[in-house]
Amino acid sequence: MSRRNLRDETIALHRQHSGKIEVNSKVNIKTEEDLSLVYTPGVADVCKAIAENEAEVDTLTSRGNMVAIVSDGTAVLGLGDIGPKAAMPVMEGKSILFKNFADIDAFPLCLDTKNVDEIVNIVKALQPSFGGVNLEDISAPRCFEIEERLKKELDIPVFHDDQHGTAIVVLAALYNALKVVNKVHKNNKIVINGAGAAGISIAKLLLHAGYKDITLVSLEGVVSKGEKWLNTAQEKIAEQTNLTGITGTLSDAIQGADVFIGVSAPGVMKPEHVKAMNEKAIVLAMANPIPEIYPEEALEAGAEVVGTGRSDYPNQVNNLLAFPGIFRGALDAKAKDITMEMKVAAAYAIAGVITEAELSADYIIPKALDERVARLVAKAVRATAIQEKKGRSTVS
Repeated sequence: MSRRNLRDETIALHRQHSGKIEVNSKVNIKTEEDLSLVYTPGVADVCKAIAENEAEVDTLTSRGNMVAIVSDGTAVLGLGDIGPKAAMPVMEGKSILFKNFADIDAFPLCLDTKNVDEIVNIVKALQPSFGGVNLEDISAPRCFEIEERLKKELDIPVFHDDQHGTAIVVLAALYNALKVVNKVHKNNKIVINGAGAAGISIAKLLLHAGYKDITLVSLEGVVSKGEKWLNTAQEKIAEQTNLTGITGTLSDAIQGADVFIGVSAPGVMKPEHVKAMNEKAIVLAMANPIPEIYPEEALEAGAEVVGTGRSDYPNQVNNLLAFPGIFRGALDAKAKDITMEMKVAAAYAIAGVITEAELSADYIIPKALDERVARLVAKAVRATAIQEKKGRSTVS
């Protein structure tokens, strides 16, 4: 389908249905008795039960299976700061994915403010209505502070998908790609091009999973301690990365690298960059819709395994593989947080969908629509959350 036809058909579909989501009732109201059960007078007894024991809200109402998708519209797809109203189609789409892949009821909340304090206060005030919060398309570095504060101040899972969903699927893809090229040890040199929300989160998760040699590159240059242009989040990650003190640009950082991970801008990875990498190089170029380097260029320049964020090439690194199952597992475990261990468990569950016999350079990550993934991720996350709860109980 051409780009023009896709645009026309997409807008026609949205116009036809006035969006993509609606609210449906779980019960029928046909008689006065039905009405008395779902509303007055019977519902008063349900209210009393919750007032006596607030934990009942998750079993007597939809809250325990309800996720708020919160955005301020400042970092929508590759479109940037287009505002909360223009962000609504994306958040509606996300709601559908939650429902279709994990049977979670998710509701879009696009906020007309960029103020960190206001966003935090609004989400806190909404906590009685939701069992989890999915932060979406909020620009860096504000997204870091918003998530950090909400995680501290709420007792429900808070997850910024642009950061952690991306990081989880990258870890899964990297784990399998290294198997394909027989570089299974964690001392490979990894270069992450892009030092915003996604790049920093990828670095943090890879570090937690045991990968040690990681260097980030931003528009301004290599992320290195002491650089005056670093923001607060970059300063913190600089303390844990770039062990050899590289300075300069991508051209300097990429020398002898085993892995390139791109969450940056179209076309910034050149064939000469790939040629400067080690043999059997892995290139995950995820800028969308135009990657940092197209797969055919990377392969011709010597890369062994290539992935992108696109569905029309092999090895699509897609957040859809992560967030439905992660929230399903967290909600089922009644977890109050989504921890690093839960994220690692999710990544390995995604990677494990592909058997050793199936694994190849063109198949390191499951297809985005693989229905097995959310179930297996949910199972792994739930088990990890329960184990962590037991560990905390033992310590206390």
